[in-house]
Amino acid sequence: MYKELIEGIQSGKIVPYLGAGALKDVTNTLDGSPIPADSDSLILAMNNGQPMAPRLMYEFPRAAMSMENKKGRNFVTRFLNETYGEQQWSRGQLHDWLAEIKPQYVIDINRDTQLMDSYADTEHTLVMGVARIMASEYRFKLFHYDGSAYKEIELDAVNPALPILFKPHGAPRPEANYIAADADFVDYITELMGGFAIPAFLKEYRKQKQYLFLGMRFTRDTQRMVMSDIIYAADEPAGWAFIPEPTDKERRFCKLKKIEIIEEDWEALLSAETELATA
Repeated sequence: MYKELIEGIQSGKIVPYLGAGALKDVTNTLDGSPIPADSDSLILAMNNGQPMAPRLMYEFPRAAMSMENKKGRNFVTRFLNETYGEQQWSRGQLHDWLAEIKPQYVIDINRDTQLMDSYADTEHTLVMGVARIMASEYRFKLFHYDGSAYKEIELDAVNPALPILFKPHGAPRPEANYIAADADFVDYITELMGGFAIPAFLKEYRKQKQYLFLGMRFTRDTQRMVMSDIIYAADEPAGWAFIPEPTDKERRFCKLKKIEIIEEDWEALLSAETELATA
């Protein structure tokens, strides 16, 4: 089965979809601390290592909304910029693997820059999610990477032959845009459901694709809603998810979405590829 998954990614039929667990082995190069990627670690990092009220600890967007209400939207943006744009992080094993095979289309809901670094030597198109903007009805920005720098482009300038990196929750570069607080997600998901958060060329390209969820959990409604709209028009089955010890809620959701659960971590996929290469 792993062989078929790897071949599907290489052919472009299967699209990697990266969650917080894709960064589980990434650490700060100065002090060895893990990169804050999942909800709890992000909340603690945003609040100087201190837990917040239980209702806010439920999910990062809720905690970010509380901090935005107290300190302003720029506080959350500044925190994410400092975390992902200014600190130095080790390379993740999964991202090194993606850098080797260069899939044609990758979805990454993390807000770091490892995926973009994986394509630093490859011309590509970056689709970045944005929210609560007045200048456009769209909830995305498009950038062309020419092998050395990013430049914002319009829809009609997209080269459909280039690899596509989709960062729905944003990143600190090429410009800082984030889907972080509850208000961001309300706006983004509303426009995602209305068709204004995904560019037309990607709506066409994604038809009949399948997805491989790596480091992704389905325990929170926010991420489930984002994912459901992003993979719209998927083939059947819609894909596979590496989830060690899935919850009953995750089992029910994945069954509903026709996603097969593989009860292992994504490291099993990389180990399988190594074994296949040496066989």
